[in-house]
Amino acid sequence: MTNTDISTTASTTPTGPAGLLLDRVVLVTGASRGIGEAAARLFAAEGARVVLAARQTDALDVIVADIRRDGGTADAVPLDLADPASIAGAIAAVDRLHGRLDGAFNNGAAIQTPGPLDETTDEDVDLQFAVNFRGHWRAMVAEAALMRRSGGGAIVNTSSIGSRRANPALPAYGAMKRALNSITETAAVTWAPQGIRVNGLTPGGTATRMIDEWEAASPGIRAQIDASIPLGRMAEPEEVAQAACWLLSDRASAVTGAIVPVDGGAGA
Repeated sequence: MTNTDISTTASTTPTGPAGLLLDRVVLVTGASRGIGEAAARLFAAEGARVVLAARQTDALDVIVADIRRDGGTADAVPLDLADPASIAGAIAAVDRLHGRLDGAFNNGAAIQTPGPLDETTDEDVDLQFAVNFRGHWRAMVAEAALMRRSGGGAIVNTSSIGSRRANPALPAYGAMKRALNSITETAAVTWAPQGIRVNGLTPGGTATRMIDEWEAASPGIRAQIDASIPLGRMAEPEEVAQAACWLLSDRASAVTGAIVPVDGGAGA
């Protein structure tokens, strides 16, 4: 798929009981793997018309095909959160596909090279700013503009437990995720009169490929994470996706400006 390709399908409604997100148009960024992939599959099962966005468009096409095979509605658009033009293009694609946006799960992220503060490079800091802060900021602004046309919507941003406390192993990542919490709260207050709810999630250790990559760079980190969680294990991506699904649904209609931990008690 090129940067201008958009995979489309006619809208269909999944069989089975009505779900939490029935007939909602929901964008999922970072949807090619991990929490984003789990969310896209769950939201579609809950009745949403999902638009999957990520840089790895080949992986998106596989997920889209699976969702369609199960009777859901899914489309894929390319998105590079470090590129403001790519963000604008992805939101424009959602508009062309569906003419509206009801929900957005901003889950895309970049991880830094693990290491102490005084060994973190300018390149790592720049990447964290571009993707984990500025990318989310620009995405939220574009999403909110499309949501206003149909009377509102809901946005959920994926932050991290590392935003809630000192993060000596991932200092730039933690700093930008803490900044993301701040703009999430600010957006919630700013856009509440327009019917747009904005919340965040702070997952703890989650069994994704990112953890695999961290384990490869820092052997033993997986065991350390498991030992730090009162439930005794990392969350599965589907468990984080369930929290996002609830926040995007009418079940959370009075919830905005919340930063919700999904961490097995690790942040308590």
